[in-house]
Amino acid sequence: MINNEVEKIRLALLIEYNGKNLVGWQKQNNGKSVQEEIEQVAKILFKIDCPVQGAGRTDAGVNALGQVAHIDIPKVNRFANKSNVYIMTAFNSLLIKTEIRIISIQNVSFEFNARFSAIKRTYKYKLLLRSAFPIKLNENFWHLRQKLNINNMKKASKFLIGKHDFTSFRSRSCQALTPVKTIDKIDFDMESKKNILTLKIEAKSFLHNQVRIIVGTLVSVGRGKIKVDKVKEILDSKDRTKAGPTAPPDGLYLEKIIY
Repeated sequence: MINNEVEKIRLALLIEYNGKNLVGWQKQNNGKSVQEEIEQVAKILFKIDCPVQGAGRTDAGVNALGQVAHIDIPKVNRFANKSNVYIMTAFNSLLIKTEIRIISIQNVSFEFNARFSAIKRTYKYKLLLRSAFPIKLNENFWHLRQKLNINNMKKASKFLIGKHDFTSFRSRSCQALTPVKTIDKIDFDMESKKNILTLKIEAKSFLHNQVRIIVGTLVSVGRGKIKVDKVKEILDSKDRTKAGPTAPPDGLYLEKIIY
């Protein structure tokens, strides 16, 4: 029992979305959020407020391929004797005019928490490296017209692997209690035929804008604006002004959460 009024069950939702026209995951007063859109649909389906807790608070413009959230719904509901595919279909039919989709639903225990039960998060960042501006693509990218020295970017990324104080790589508005985080992996994948460079960054958790600042700094290395060895100095300086720019949100995807 969650409260004295309605007995509930907990569901884990796997969600993907295009963040281009969204203010981010979290409910805000200045536009549509993923959290609010899903909660509005849940209220239509289950006739009561059903708060949704996400694994990560993606910013405005950031995309997701594997966002995870949990939601508590009434145990007695119109889908009670049906598979979760029916709930997923009902959600998506009401989300049809949005760029948000529920791609799977699982029953979980009340001990499961989408945010605090996660042991690893993977973000990927996609860069389109070519002179011509993309006219129409199904994916979002950071479009760069100049070539990058990817080998230097790889070398520079090594300084960021492991447990460090990432003060230089978080936004000034970051509310995390500590700037110390552990980056497990930074991988590079270049699809030469498509001119697409993808960076994948894995960690248990991230600071606000950490991935985008890392990408912005590594791109500055690739452009020759920051020397490879300078990245260690930037990290040790604990000074945000020393690092590169915050990469645009367009190319960022929350790819996967591991529990």
